[in-house]
Amino acid sequence: MHQDVEKILFTQEELEDRVRELGRQITEDYQGKEVAVASVLRGSYIFMADLTRAIELPITVDFMAVSSYGAGTVSSGQVEIKKDLSDSIEGKNLIIVEDILDSGNTLYYLMDVLRARKPESIRICTLLDKPERRTKPIRADYTGFTIPDAFVVGYGLDYNEKYRNLPYIGILKPEVYGG
Repeated sequence: MHQDVEKILFTQEELEDRVRELGRQITEDYQGKEVAVASVLRGSYIFMADLTRAIELPITVDFMAVSSYGAGTVSSGQVEIKKDLSDSIEGKNLIIVEDILDSGNTLYYLMDVLRARKPESIRICTLLDKPERRTKPIRADYTGFTIPDAFVVGYGLDYNEKYRNLPYIGILKPEVYGG
């Protein structure tokens, strides 16, 4: 797996440090409040686990599975909810945890769906932001790192369901995915 990575963008240590900082920021912003944290599976599962341990507040955790990629490397633009939240978010402070904010198609769609459920507030926390690829007017409230327009894997992010278990985030060699 490691031989398929062209360059490491963020080491395991850099990821740990930044996630702790995000947890502290969220803890400060929501002091005295309860927070519902919802992970957009599958790419954010490792980030979500580390982030929730870094938040020092009473939180609930839920998950959604949403797809707009299929087996490709570029968003299809068609968003499908494969697994919805298990719990109501009405009146709650919701933080959507995402692995990467790329085109914005998925989160733009999700925000509309979730706003209709009447939460107290909704914020987005993304590990990675790739603003060069944005096609929808959406931004994250909490961002781990801004990255260039490259195909990245590791720390939960995949290509064709592989590479999620890399302990770092790296740029995948184009010859691996036909880029």
